[in-house]
Amino acid sequence: LAGRQKFKKQPNTFKVKVVTMDAEMEFSCEVKWKGKDLFDLVCRTIGLREIWFFGLRYTVKDTYAWLKPEKQVLDQDVPKDSPITFHFLAKFFPEKVEEELVQEITQHLFFLQVKKQILDEEIFCSPEASVLLASYAVQAKYGDYDPNFHKPGFLAQDELLPKRVLMQYQMTADMWEEKITAWYAEHRGIARDEAEMEYLKIAQDLEMYGVSYFAITQNKRDTDLLLGVDAQGLHIYSPNSKLNPNKSFPWSGIRNISYSEKEFTIKPLDKKKDVFKFYSSQLRVNKLILQLCIGNHDLFMRRRKVDSIEVQQMKAQAKEEKARKKMERQILALEKQKREEAERAKEDMERRLFQLQDEARLANEALLRSEETADLLAEKAQIAEEEAKLLAHKAAEAEQERQRLEVTAMKTKEEKRLMEQKMREAEQMAVKLVEQSERRLKEADHLKQDLTEAKDAERRAKQKLLEITKTTYPVRCPSAPPEAADFAYESASTRFDFKDSDMKRLSMEIERERLEYMEKSKHLQDQLKELKSEIESLKLEESFVLY
Repeated sequence: LAGRQKFKKQPNTFKVKVVTMDAEMEFSCEVKWKGKDLFDLVCRTIGLREIWFFGLRYTVKDTYAWLKPEKQVLDQDVPKDSPITFHFLAKFFPEKVEEELVQEITQHLFFLQVKKQILDEEIFCSPEASVLLASYAVQAKYGDYDPNFHKPGFLAQDELLPKRVLMQYQMTADMWEEKITAWYAEHRGIARDEAEMEYLKIAQDLEMYGVSYFAITQNKRDTDLLLGVDAQGLHIYSPNSKLNPNKSFPWSGIRNISYSEKEFTIKPLDKKKDVFKFYSSQLRVNKLILQLCIGNHDLFMRRRKVDSIEVQQMKAQAKEEKARKKMERQILALEKQKREEAERAKEDMERRLFQLQDEARLANEALLRSEETADLLAEKAQIAEEEAKLLAHKAAEAEQERQRLEVTAMKTKEEKRLMEQKMREAEQMAVKLVEQSERRLKEADHLKQDLTEAKDAERRAKQKLLEITKTTYPVRCPSAPPEAADFAYESASTRFDFKDSDMKRLSMEIERERLEYMEKSKHLQDQLKELKSEIESLKLEESFVLY
């Protein structure tokens, strides 16, 4: 039993996790599987046929290595973890992506890998090219730019530019997004695979594209150099410059590359040129350099030969697939255009409907206002007609009044003339009366004077008579009777009384005539005033008529 436990049966499978640029997959592999078995399984799973560009890479100590297809997986220096992690990556790069990358999945994997290398600054890219590449990456991810959908800030979560570029300029994320969006808007109508291909066409012209760098020395005592291996050949760089090589050996000019422990020898095809030797201290790195040199040289020679039947079939299928997709995109674009036109037509119709509804509402309101206006105008017309009749009636009355006033004016003129004549006559009469009054006053003054003189004469006569009487008859005569004396006195008194009564009568007549004259004069003055008032009123009426 102890022996049986000691020789416990080993498991027949092991777990593997394969990480591609856009997915992770886990597989259960048999212990006897070689690297090619696992690699083919991954390629079948993702539908990849252009397998010669790719490989399974794993990390070992301080470097990396590619899984060898001819050796068993567990016999290689793979990690002992469970599951074992491999990265499915492009091992070799094409010279011209547009001609060599046939499948869409191949283009997509290259696009993702190159984009990551640019963002991780493994490939140097200028700021201008970085922005342009970012715009194609956005086109590949989001499709055509739509300002209604792609609002400011929609790229906030996307990593599109290398940190070196972001640090080089004092620009905010919004400013970078605005620059990228300006280019992005120009790519309208480009499909995802086309945008990714445009990205790769720009990236393949970058100096560090597809180059694998290794630290080397030209001899054991010289300073360090860098070896670059890519699709076009081998390049020697200074340690601080990976952009411009000091020396290059194109594959077409290399006759042989030999490797012995830590020494590499490059023999040019031209025998007149010197053999170039360099050294690398790490064995794993040397093996990796040799693998890359062999693989890139094989692909270099393969590109210059007629494509194999498989590649020709792949290209024909890819061409048909591209034509079919192009046709589908055109149909889809046409349908989208028709749908957009239909939506625009619908929106136009809805807008037109709303407009017509508004116009109908406004027309109804205008009709109601028109009806109200018509009623109001009819009422105003009736009022105007009545006013016209009234004005015509007033005009007739005014005409009659004018004619009456004309007649009145004529009468007034005649009356005025007569009144003026009467006034002149009255004034003349008044003048005569005044003259007569003055004459009468003078006569009255003369009469008063005469009366006064008569009264004075009478008084003097009476005085004188009294004096005579007293002097002549102081003692009554005895022979004469008293009656005789009284008679004589009474006779004298009667004689004087008669004169006095005449004077009184005359004075009364004069006074009466004066009063009558004053009354007549007053009456005449009143008539003159009344006549003047009538003349003034006639003047006012005449001026009113003339006005």
